[in-house]
Amino acid sequence: MNNMQIKQAVLDLIREYDSIIISRHIRPDGDACGSALGLKRIIELSFPDKTVRYIADDESELYSFLGSGDQQVSEEVYRRSLLIVVDTATDDRISNSMARFAGKILKIDHHIDNEPYGDLCWIEDGRSSNCELLADFLTSFPGVLKTDTYGATCLYAGMVTDSGRFMFEGTCGDTLRLAGALLDYGVDIQTLYAQLYMDDYAFHKFKAHVLQTMNITPSGVAWTYVDNDTIKQFGLSLKQASECASFMEKIRGSLIWLAFIDNPDGTIRVRLRSRFVTVNSLANKYGGGGHANASGATVADRAQMQALIDDADALLADYKANHRGWL
Repeated sequence: MNNMQIKQAVLDLIREYDSIIISRHIRPDGDACGSALGLKRIIELSFPDKTVRYIADDESELYSFLGSGDQQVSEEVYRRSLLIVVDTATDDRISNSMARFAGKILKIDHHIDNEPYGDLCWIEDGRSSNCELLADFLTSFPGVLKTDTYGATCLYAGMVTDSGRFMFEGTCGDTLRLAGALLDYGVDIQTLYAQLYMDDYAFHKFKAHVLQTMNITPSGVAWTYVDNDTIKQFGLSLKQASECASFMEKIRGSLIWLAFIDNPDGTIRVRLRSRFVTVNSLANKYGGGGHANASGATVADRAQMQALIDDADALLADYKANHRGWL
Protein backbone atom coordinates (compact mmCIF):
# COMPACT_ATOMS: atom_id res chain seq x y z
CA MET A 1 0.00 0.00 0.00
CA ASN A 2 1.16 3.54 -0.66
CA ASN A 3 1.26 6.21 2.02
CA MET A 4 -2.32 7.41 1.56
CA GLN A 5 -3.72 3.89 1.37
CA ILE A 6 -2.12 2.81 4.65
CA LYS A 7 -3.34 5.99 6.37
CA GLN A 8 -6.86 5.26 5.11
CA ALA A 9 -6.59 1.69 6.42
CA VAL A 10 -5.49 3.03 9.82
CA LEU A 11 -8.43 5.45 9.90
CA ASP A 12 -10.88 2.70 8.90
CA LEU A 13 -9.58 0.42 11.66
CA ILE A 14 -9.92 3.16 14.27
CA ARG A 15 -13.48 3.79 13.12
CA GLU A 16 -14.25 0.08 13.51
CA TYR A 17 -13.67 -0.06 17.29
CA ASP A 18 -15.58 1.67 20.08
CA SER A 19 -12.86 0.86 22.61
CA ILE A 20 -9.25 1.83 21.85
CA ILE A 21 -6.16 1.35 23.99
CA ILE A 22 -2.86 3.07 23.17
CA SER A 23 0.52 1.88 24.44
CA ARG A 24 4.17 2.65 23.74
CA HIS A 25 7.60 1.21 24.50
CA ILE A 26 9.28 0.66 27.87
CA ARG A 27 11.61 3.36 29.23
CA PRO A 28 9.82 5.97 27.10
CA ASP A 29 11.34 8.98 25.43
CA GLY A 30 9.59 12.14 24.30
CA ASP A 31 8.50 10.61 21.01
CA ALA A 32 6.87 7.61 22.70
CA CYS A 33 5.00 9.74 25.24
CA GLY A 34 4.09 12.42 22.72
CA SER A 35 2.84 9.82 20.22
CA ALA A 36 0.63 8.06 22.74
CA LEU A 37 -0.86 11.19 24.27
CA GLY A 38 -1.11 13.07 20.97
CA LEU A 39 -2.89 10.21 19.23
CA LYS A 40 -5.22 9.76 22.17
CA ARG A 41 -6.23 13.41 21.93
CA ILE A 42 -6.81 13.16 18.16
CA ILE A 43 -9.14 10.18 18.56
CA GLU A 44 -10.98 11.70 21.54
CA LEU A 45 -11.74 14.92 19.66
CA SER A 46 -12.47 13.27 16.30
CA PHE A 47 -14.63 10.44 17.64
CA PRO A 48 -16.12 11.60 20.97
CA ASP A 49 -18.30 8.47 21.30
CA LYS A 50 -15.26 6.19 21.53
CA THR A 51 -13.54 5.21 24.77
CA VAL A 52 -9.82 5.89 24.44
CA ARG A 53 -7.25 4.87 27.06
CA TYR A 54 -3.49 5.32 27.23
CA ILE A 55 -2.09 2.43 29.27
CA ALA A 56 1.55 1.69 30.07
CA ASP A 57 3.19 -0.33 32.81
CA ASP A 58 5.82 2.33 33.53
CA GLU A 59 5.63 6.09 33.87
CA SER A 60 8.03 8.72 32.55
CA GLU A 61 9.28 11.19 35.12
CA LEU A 62 10.99 13.33 32.50
CA TYR A 63 7.91 13.73 30.28
CA SER A 64 5.22 13.64 32.97
CA PHE A 65 4.36 17.27 32.22
CA LEU A 66 2.71 16.04 29.00
CA GLY A 67 0.29 13.81 30.92
CA SER A 68 0.05 10.39 32.52
CA GLY A 69 -1.51 7.07 31.62
CA ASP A 70 -4.86 5.55 32.54
CA GLN A 71 -5.47 2.66 34.90
CA GLN A 72 -5.19 -0.92 33.65
CA VAL A 73 -8.42 -2.60 32.55
CA SER A 74 -9.68 -6.18 32.43
CA GLU A 75 -8.85 -8.88 29.92
CA GLU A 76 -12.45 -8.71 28.70
CA VAL A 77 -12.02 -5.03 27.76
CA TYR A 78 -8.87 -5.85 25.82
CA ARG A 79 -10.60 -8.57 23.83
CA ARG A 80 -13.10 -6.06 22.43
CA SER A 81 -10.56 -3.27 21.96
CA LEU A 82 -8.16 -2.13 19.30
CA LEU A 83 -4.66 -1.82 20.76
CA ILE A 84 -2.53 0.80 19.01
CA VAL A 85 1.17 0.45 19.78
CA VAL A 86 3.25 3.49 18.90
CA ASP A 87 7.01 3.96 18.49
CA THR A 88 7.79 0.35 19.47
CA ALA A 89 9.89 -1.76 17.11
CA THR A 90 9.45 -5.19 18.77
CA ASP A 91 6.59 -6.65 20.78
CA ASP A 92 8.88 -7.54 23.71
CA ARG A 93 9.37 -3.78 24.29
CA ILE A 94 5.66 -2.95 24.58
CA SER A 95 5.04 -1.38 27.98
CA ASN A 96 1.79 -3.21 28.54
CA SER A 97 1.68 -6.71 30.03
CA MET A 98 -1.92 -7.13 28.80
CA ALA A 99 -1.16 -6.39 25.15
CA ARG A 100 -1.47 -10.05 24.13
CA PHE A 101 -5.18 -10.04 24.99
CA ALA A 102 -6.11 -7.29 22.52
CA GLY A 103 -8.75 -8.06 19.90
CA LYS A 104 -6.57 -6.51 17.22
CA ILE A 105 -3.20 -4.72 17.23
CA LEU A 106 -2.26 -1.74 15.08
CA LYS A 107 1.45 -0.91 14.99
CA ILE A 108 2.52 2.64 14.08
CA ASP A 109 6.28 3.02 14.09
CA HIS A 110 9.30 4.68 12.46
CA HIS A 111 11.95 2.09 13.36
CA ILE A 112 13.38 -0.51 11.00
CA ASP A 113 10.86 -3.37 10.97
CA ASN A 114 13.15 -6.30 11.81
CA GLU A 115 10.55 -8.13 13.92
CA PRO A 116 7.04 -7.46 12.56
CA TYR A 117 4.01 -7.83 14.81
CA GLY A 118 0.39 -6.70 14.78
CA ASP A 119 -2.60 -7.16 12.49
CA LEU A 120 -1.97 -3.90 10.62
CA CYS A 121 1.38 -2.10 10.48
CA TRP A 122 2.15 1.44 9.39
CA ILE A 123 5.94 1.65 9.26
CA GLU A 124 7.99 4.48 7.77
CA ASP A 125 11.56 4.09 8.99
CA GLY A 126 12.73 7.17 7.13
CA ARG A 127 10.73 9.51 9.34
CA SER A 128 12.53 11.60 11.94
CA SER A 129 10.01 10.66 14.63
CA ASN A 130 6.86 8.68 15.23
CA CYS A 131 5.08 11.93 16.04
CA GLU A 132 5.89 13.10 12.51
CA LEU A 133 3.89 10.12 11.24
CA LEU A 134 0.95 11.08 13.42
CA ALA A 135 1.15 14.73 12.36
CA ASP A 136 0.99 13.48 8.77
CA PHE A 137 -2.02 11.34 9.71
CA LEU A 138 -3.76 14.32 11.32
CA THR A 139 -3.22 16.67 8.39
CA SER A 140 -4.17 14.08 5.77
CA PHE A 141 -7.83 14.03 6.81
CA PRO A 142 -8.97 17.65 7.31
CA GLY A 143 -12.49 17.88 8.67
CA VAL A 144 -12.32 14.27 9.90
CA LEU A 145 -9.37 14.25 12.30
CA LYS A 146 -9.09 17.00 14.89
CA THR A 147 -6.77 18.08 17.66
CA ASP A 148 -6.24 21.10 19.89
CA THR A 149 -3.33 22.98 21.47
CA TYR A 150 -2.66 20.18 23.96
CA GLY A 151 -2.66 17.41 21.34
CA ALA A 152 -0.45 19.44 19.01
CA THR A 153 1.94 20.16 21.87
CA CYS A 154 2.33 16.44 22.59
CA LEU A 155 3.10 15.69 18.93
CA TYR A 156 5.45 18.65 18.58
CA ALA A 157 7.33 17.57 21.72
CA GLY A 158 7.93 14.15 20.21
CA MET A 159 9.06 15.63 16.91
CA VAL A 160 11.50 18.08 18.44
CA THR A 161 13.06 15.59 20.86
CA ASP A 162 13.47 12.64 18.49
CA SER A 163 14.89 14.82 15.72
CA GLY A 164 17.37 16.54 18.03
CA ARG A 165 15.59 19.84 17.49
CA PHE A 166 15.45 19.07 13.76
CA MET A 167 19.18 18.38 13.42
CA PHE A 168 19.23 14.57 13.11
CA GLU A 169 19.12 12.50 9.95
CA GLY A 170 15.56 12.03 8.71
CA THR A 171 14.66 15.69 9.09
CA CYS A 172 13.39 16.98 5.75
CA GLY A 173 11.07 19.56 4.29
CA ASP A 174 8.00 17.52 5.24
CA THR A 175 9.24 17.37 8.84
CA LEU A 176 9.33 21.13 9.13
CA ARG A 177 6.07 21.64 7.23
CA LEU A 178 4.30 19.24 9.61
CA ALA A 179 5.92 20.90 12.61
CA GLY A 180 4.64 24.22 11.31
CA ALA A 181 1.13 22.80 10.99
CA LEU A 182 1.26 21.80 14.67
CA LEU A 183 2.51 25.23 15.73
CA ASP A 184 -0.57 26.70 14.07
CA TYR A 185 -2.64 25.07 16.84
CA GLY A 186 -1.04 27.46 19.33
CA VAL A 187 1.84 25.44 20.77
CA ASP A 188 3.67 27.51 23.39
CA ILE A 189 7.23 26.64 22.40
CA GLN A 190 8.83 28.82 25.09
CA THR A 191 7.14 26.90 27.88
CA LEU A 192 7.59 23.57 26.11
CA TYR A 193 11.33 24.09 25.53
CA ALA A 194 11.75 25.12 29.16
CA GLN A 195 10.07 21.87 30.26
CA LEU A 196 12.19 19.82 27.88
CA TYR A 197 15.63 21.36 28.27
CA MET A 198 15.97 23.07 31.66
CA ASP A 199 17.72 20.87 34.25
CA ASP A 200 18.30 20.96 37.98
CA TYR A 201 21.63 22.13 39.39
CA ALA A 202 22.59 18.55 40.34
CA PHE A 203 22.11 17.40 36.76
CA HIS A 204 24.46 20.10 35.50
CA LYS A 205 27.04 18.85 38.01
CA PHE A 206 26.56 15.37 36.54
CA LYS A 207 27.12 16.75 33.05
CA ALA A 208 30.36 18.37 34.22
CA HIS A 209 31.43 15.05 35.75
CA VAL A 210 30.85 13.21 32.47
CA LEU A 211 32.81 15.78 30.46
CA GLN A 212 35.71 15.55 32.92
CA THR A 213 35.85 11.74 32.99
CA MET A 214 34.87 10.75 29.45
CA ASN A 215 37.25 8.81 27.20
CA ILE A 216 38.27 8.95 23.52
CA THR A 217 39.52 5.93 21.56
CA PRO A 218 42.40 6.21 19.07
CA SER A 219 39.97 6.57 16.15
CA GLY A 220 37.81 9.14 17.94
CA VAL A 221 34.97 7.23 19.62
CA ALA A 222 33.88 9.20 22.69
CA TRP A 223 32.52 7.09 25.53
CA THR A 224 31.55 7.27 29.16
CA TYR A 225 30.48 4.77 31.80
CA VAL A 226 27.94 5.76 34.45
CA ASP A 227 28.08 3.15 37.20
CA ASN A 228 25.75 2.67 40.14
CA ASP A 229 27.92 4.77 42.45
CA THR A 230 27.72 7.72 40.05
CA ILE A 231 23.96 7.31 39.71
CA LYS A 232 23.62 7.43 43.51
CA GLN A 233 26.10 10.32 43.85
CA PHE A 234 24.05 12.58 41.60
CA GLY A 235 20.61 11.17 42.49
CA LEU A 236 19.83 10.18 38.92
CA SER A 237 17.02 8.15 37.44
CA LEU A 238 17.98 5.66 34.73
CA LYS A 239 16.51 8.02 32.16
CA GLN A 240 18.54 10.96 33.45
CA ALA A 241 21.72 8.90 33.51
CA SER A 242 21.11 7.87 29.90
CA GLU A 243 21.01 11.49 28.77
CA CYS A 244 24.82 11.57 29.03
CA ALA A 245 25.07 10.24 25.47
CA SER A 246 24.19 13.69 24.16
CA PHE A 247 26.89 15.42 26.22
CA MET A 248 29.62 14.17 23.86
CA GLU A 249 28.08 15.03 20.51
CA LYS A 250 30.00 18.24 19.78
CA ILE A 251 33.58 16.95 19.84
CA ARG A 252 35.25 17.56 16.49
CA GLY A 253 36.46 14.34 14.93
CA SER A 254 34.36 12.16 17.22
CA LEU A 255 31.68 10.74 14.94
CA ILE A 256 30.53 8.00 17.34
CA TRP A 257 29.75 8.45 21.00
CA LEU A 258 28.73 5.74 23.45
CA ALA A 259 27.12 5.90 26.87
CA PHE A 260 27.18 2.88 29.20
CA ILE A 261 24.82 2.97 32.18
CA ASP A 262 24.47 0.37 34.93
CA ASN A 263 21.05 -1.29 34.99
CA PRO A 264 19.46 -2.42 38.29
CA ASP A 265 19.69 -6.07 37.16
CA GLY A 266 23.47 -5.93 36.77
CA THR A 267 23.57 -5.56 33.00
CA ILE A 268 24.80 -2.40 31.30
CA ARG A 269 22.58 -0.30 29.09
CA VAL A 270 24.21 1.17 25.97
CA ARG A 271 23.20 4.23 24.02
CA LEU A 272 24.93 4.56 20.64
CA ARG A 273 24.88 7.88 18.80
CA SER A 274 26.72 8.97 15.67
CA ARG A 275 27.16 11.54 12.97
CA PHE A 276 27.46 10.23 9.39
CA VAL A 277 28.43 6.69 10.52
CA THR A 278 25.71 4.02 10.66
CA VAL A 279 25.69 2.36 14.09
CA ASN A 280 22.51 0.27 14.20
CA SER A 281 24.32 -2.77 12.81
CA LEU A 282 26.76 -2.50 15.73
CA ALA A 283 23.81 -2.30 18.12
CA ASN A 284 22.29 -5.38 16.49
CA LYS A 285 25.49 -7.32 17.20
CA TYR A 286 24.93 -6.68 20.91
CA GLY A 287 21.24 -7.58 20.99
CA GLY A 288 19.90 -4.11 20.31
CA GLY A 289 18.85 -1.99 17.38
CA GLY A 290 17.34 1.31 16.37
CA HIS A 291 18.06 4.01 13.83
CA ALA A 292 21.11 4.49 11.64
CA ASN A 293 22.52 7.19 13.92
CA ALA A 294 20.74 6.51 17.20
CA SER A 295 20.51 3.01 18.62
CA GLY A 296 20.50 1.12 21.88
CA ALA A 297 21.79 -2.20 23.19
CA THR A 298 22.62 -4.07 26.38
CA VAL A 299 25.89 -5.71 27.39
CA ALA A 300 26.36 -8.24 30.16
CA ASP A 301 29.52 -6.91 31.82
CA ARG A 302 32.63 -4.73 31.56
CA ALA A 303 34.37 -7.20 29.25
CA GLN A 304 31.52 -7.03 26.72
CA MET A 305 31.44 -3.26 27.13
CA GLN A 306 35.10 -3.09 26.12
CA ALA A 307 34.42 -5.36 23.15
CA LEU A 308 31.72 -2.97 21.93
CA ILE A 309 34.08 -0.01 22.34
CA ASP A 310 36.74 -1.83 20.32
CA ASP A 311 34.21 -2.65 17.59
CA ALA A 312 33.08 0.97 17.47
CA ASP A 313 36.68 2.15 17.21
CA ALA A 314 37.30 -0.22 14.29
CA LEU A 315 34.06 0.92 12.61
CA LEU A 316 35.03 4.58 12.90
CA ALA A 317 38.59 3.92 11.70
CA ASP A 318 37.21 2.20 8.61
CA TYR A 319 34.75 5.02 7.97
CA LYS A 320 37.42 7.72 8.21
CA ALA A 321 39.77 5.75 5.94
CA ASN A 322 37.14 5.42 3.22
CA HIS A 323 35.20 8.69 3.39
CA ARG A 324 36.00 12.36 3.04
CA GLY A 325 34.22 15.46 4.25
CA TRP A 326 33.43 14.15 7.74
CA LEU A 327 34.90 17.21 9.48
